Amino acid sequence: MKIGDISSGSSASSSLDQISSDISAQKGSDQATGSFESTLSGFINNVNDLQNSANNAIDQMATGQAADVHEVMVAMEKAKISFDLLMEVRNKMLDAYKQIMQMQI
Repeated sequence: MKIGDISSGSSASSSLDQISSDISAQKGSDQATGSFESTLSGFINNVNDLQNSANNAIDQMATGQAADVHEVMVAMEKAKISFDLLMEVRNKMLDAYKQIMQMQI
């Protein structure tokens, strides 16, 4: 998602639809390759893009280029929620790894 999308007043539902279609496309390509690593790196890149978009929106707000505080707050919350989700996925993966390592053969 680009800053132009945020400043043009696109709705949150269209942004979520875009993310969901990106995830679906990612799933389709990963099923062909079967790579967990590429799926995970794709999700990390999406979170990074949202973080960068939020930072750009903050910069635009600070310089007076962004007229709507609401759009900046929406970009910041999207970045925060996506990062929180990524951290929860990481925590679940670490828990699963620890359980596997404690299994006796």
